[in-house]
Amino acid sequence: MTNVQPLRIADAAKAVRHVFIRNLEVLAQIGIHGHEQGKLQPVRINVDLAVEDTAKLEDRLEKVVDYEAITKKIRDIVASGHINLAETFAERIAQACFEDARVKIARVRVEKLHALPGAESAGVEIERVRG
Repeated sequence: MTNVQPLRIADAAKAVRHVFIRNLEVLAQIGIHGHEQGKLQPVRINVDLAVEDTAKLEDRLEKVVDYEAITKKIRDIVASGHINLAETFAERIAQACFEDARVKIARVRVEKLHALPGAESAGVEIERVRG
């Protein structure tokens, strides 16, 4: 048995940078219940990415993973139409993040803000590794 350390979200020794989006709120058509069909509801999204780090940033956007570009991809997923499950939404976001080859790990949390009476939110968090 080998003692392989898992890749962390940020790790200087392994040249891994942490890129994140916190508490992005969108109105999405999401849910399987009849009262959710054809209606927009607020959803909160958090994304944590482990990406290849580079010492030569040159202060240029194309040298880094652009969190604004990731946000646009999330909004494009929302605009593409109804999604039944928060899990499906999270998987689509992770897949969109992996479109940038520098992304090694994507952790995505999707929270429906009005899913349960008396609860701030309910949802799912996934972590996917490029592989």
